[in-house]
Amino acid sequence: MNFKTLLSVINIKQDDDDLKTAIELCSEINAQLSVLVIAIASLPPLGDYPIGTADVWVKERHEDLGALRKRVDAVETLVKNANISATVIDEYPEAARIGHVIGRHARYADATIIGASLLRNDLLKTTVVDGALFESGRPILIIPHGGKPTLRPKRVLLAWNSGVECVRAAREALDVMASAEEVHVTLVDPDTSSIGNGPEPGADIAAYLAHHGAKVTVDRLPSAGKSIADVLKQHATDIGADLIVMGGYGHSRTREWIFGGVTRSMIDTANLPVLMAR
Repeated sequence: MNFKTLLSVINIKQDDDDLKTAIELCSEINAQLSVLVIAIASLPPLGDYPIGTADVWVKERHEDLGALRKRVDAVETLVKNANISATVIDEYPEAARIGHVIGRHARYADATIIGASLLRNDLLKTTVVDGALFESGRPILIIPHGGKPTLRPKRVLLAWNSGVECVRAAREALDVMASAEEVHVTLVDPDTSSIGNGPEPGADIAAYLAHHGAKVTVDRLPSAGKSIADVLKQHATDIGADLIVMGGYGHSRTREWIFGGVTRSMIDTANLPVLMAR
């Protein structure tokens, strides 16, 4: 699909780096930018708290809303000076509702940007990623520190295992891959059984992409004792990829976060931009 609207999530205590990345991306592809500025609200005091606790909570809330308004004003000034089409929205949810709020806004964007500053915030990173992936039906675009943001890549690595999540990611990135100079469909330790990738792993998706104008190469790689995520990242470096496209959470979130997995590793340690869908 063509990316015409991108969502950037900004915390009131966050610097402007992620916003500048989002502006750069929107300028590159002439897209609309939606900026969601959030502050996290504390729960109101309940039960037997010391006298004056409620007054402290009210004061804290008042200060938070003032800081939120100030941050929104600064963001509006920054996007206005960038000369792009943009809207700025603010939300003040309690921590338990952040994922739902993110998901609700992400439904009306073509992708949610997860920038380097957000990736450094462990609590917010997890909540925003989960909300965007699980509650919006839209992909996320992870931009790690040092990664050059682009939605017009010359070389794309499509991580493939024939799973539904991979199919969705490929569909979301179809126009991006069709306009790239090279697309490397990459399989690690592919399953050649009839219920896996078939006798020619990667051939089916390569043919599909070629029908849409993509210039495709199929790369079948052994893990050789390394993690799948490490193999994918190294191969992306070897081929000079500008973007990795992959499905997210082929296993349950609980299993990924307890035992680790490809999705978690790519979110935490990606060395170049990753477009992820599920």
